[in-house]
Amino acid sequence: MRFEVSKVLDAIETRLTTDPALARAVVDLAEVVRYADLDGGRPASLVRLGLLVDALGRYMSEENVPVYAVVPRDLLSDTDLTSNERMVVRRWADDGKVEVVPSVDDRPLEVAEMLGLPVLTRDREDRFRGQRPWVAEPGRLLALVSSQGGPTLVARVGRGEVVPPAPRSPLGDRLLARVWRCPSMSCNVYGDGGDADSPFADMRTYTSPVSQPPPTLRSGVPTCPRHGDRLRDVGPRPATEVFSVRIDGVIRQRFVVSEDRAVVIGRAPEGGAGVMLGQWLTEEARKWISRGHVRLTLRNGEVTVTDISMNGSGVRPNGSMDDSVRITLRRDESRPVNLDDIVELYSEVLVGRSRLWASGGLTQPESVMGEAPTMAFRPVGR
Repeated sequence: MRFEVSKVLDAIETRLTTDPALARAVVDLAEVVRYADLDGGRPASLVRLGLLVDALGRYMSEENVPVYAVVPRDLLSDTDLTSNERMVVRRWADDGKVEVVPSVDDRPLEVAEMLGLPVLTRDREDRFRGQRPWVAEPGRLLALVSSQGGPTLVARVGRGEVVPPAPRSPLGDRLLARVWRCPSMSCNVYGDGGDADSPFADMRTYTSPVSQPPPTLRSGVPTCPRHGDRLRDVGPRPATEVFSVRIDGVIRQRFVVSEDRAVVIGRAPEGGAGVMLGQWLTEEARKWISRGHVRLTLRNGEVTVTDISMNGSGVRPNGSMDDSVRITLRRDESRPVNLDDIVELYSEVLVGRSRLWASGGLTQPESVMGEAPTMAFRPVGR
């Protein structure tokens, strides 16, 4: 059982991010681990985060939907969690997968407002309505509740109507346009140093300027949410564009192209870098699509696609499926990718800016709970 639970936590880890471009919802981890009514189990369980992650995927009809988790520092030593769970949360914190703060307060709401994301909570957040009146808007707060088909997300306000995504706040745009540095040497999010006392110090990775989360504001001053130190503005953040891979009508993965990092998309890009499509391709598509098939670069506000394959690719201007206007790319040929253009690697294997597709197109996304032991999740009432 311990091994199976570890595999579940590893699967959950792949759905955690503090990258502002990729996160799709914000959650207070200390709240979710105590949803004991979902399984009738112990007071706190990290596995419950998997139930929420699965519910978010179903809610958005999309695979691999990342969650931005805010973690109060005392959860790292909470004895209601197992020793293995505490170790995992500390690893997530050291690797920048989650954001650790001294006290949660309204940090999930602050992040959600800046990034235009929903908050996954059972709290109506009434105490914050004065400062953040948007919490009373339909669709901004989503609660995880039990249902016959398994835990599901429902709107805390409204009647379940479809609500368009909220835009980032102007403040969020301004803060995310800059690169920030924390004076604390142990900051792995806004700094280059490391904590030598951490058991994961040798393995820790540091957040790149492109994926830095938004600072918190204290008295109007950008501040490190973990250490409470005033952040220093060290210059503009590299520009980014968010793209999606859509295969047979289903969005399988979102990814970021930035000015400082090109992205290779293909069947299995070398070195594990890039966007790997092989697990979602038909046999015919796998034969056609090269390990590295196309490369996207961003320079001076313009995205360019370069074919690096054996069999070629194409660009569909303005997303048109009319083959008469499709532009074929041969090996080493490049072309700008305009706002509504779609890159076609193979029939129904498409890459385009994420905003082009309103729905993920998936009715039953793959579950991170597939390896969960039966006794780790016993739905109440069944």
